[in-house]
Amino acid sequence: MVPEAKIFAGRHTMHLATQIAGRYGIPMGNVKITEFSDGEICPSFEETVRGTRVFLIQSTNPPADNLMELLLLCDAAKRASAKHITAVIPYFGLARQDRKDKPRVPIGAKLAAKMLMAAGATRVMTMDLHADQIQGFFEVPVDHLFSSALFIKDIEKMQLGDLCIASPDMGGAKRAHAYGSKLEAEVVICYKQRKKANVIDKMTVIGEVEGKNVILVDDMVDTGGTLCKAAEMLKEMGAKTVRAYCTHGVLSGPAKERIAQSALEELVITDTIPQTSENPKIRVISVAEMFAQVMKNVHHHESISGHFIM
Repeated sequence: MVPEAKIFAGRHTMHLATQIAGRYGIPMGNVKITEFSDGEICPSFEETVRGTRVFLIQSTNPPADNLMELLLLCDAAKRASAKHITAVIPYFGLARQDRKDKPRVPIGAKLAAKMLMAAGATRVMTMDLHADQIQGFFEVPVDHLFSSALFIKDIEKMQLGDLCIASPDMGGAKRAHAYGSKLEAEVVICYKQRKKANVIDKMTVIGEVEGKNVILVDDMVDTGGTLCKAAEMLKEMGAKTVRAYCTHGVLSGPAKERIAQSALEELVITDTIPQTSENPKIRVISVAEMFAQVMKNVHHHESISGHFIM
């Protein structure tokens, strides 16, 4: 008989972790996270984890304390003799730093992977990495889930006619094509050029969108500049409506204001990153059920390939 797993979470992703545990069917594990007066983090498991599989849930978006807290949780579980330590990272921060795109810069995603393995993670579970090759940075199994399994069902429910899938940049062409194939819809690409990070120099659209209900798909929305610019251009080119589906709602800086004032009908995101305020144009779909099911399958050594719908 396989002993039951235990689920713990960092403070940043506690709400999502509680939902995951509820759908998994077990209570949240008892972990206490204290801070010294200078802000130094010290987690402590308040129950035994010896010989068990522990799932440690934490997204690692900024501040850096979120990543540090997960690393300390991994180390504590390792030193408490947990048999398997699965780092469940709904949003893998630093994923945009997956290569050297200019001289004298780090590869942050590789560094984060090495730190997680050094801390004791024996498996990693995440969703919609910014670059698929990040899986190769780990020397432990990586379960890479896709929000498309949730988003495609949601799009189908709307029963939109004249559907067209769009990628806001060339890098997302593969993702847009996968959505287009599943939904039997045409695909267009927005080609953008940047002078620096988060600042678009110019953008053009490759494809025909006149009279179409366009859905932009991407792995994340940060400042919203690319997404709002793309929506504006698509509307100018005759699109009937423009919606966006983005897995990770980073939504930094002026993002929420831009989206509220944009040509978008709505922006649909997941709860991989906690949202602190509501916006009438932003709708959140939970990933709790998907993670709970995959975690359960992993623990009981059952297939999880059915969840890898791209």
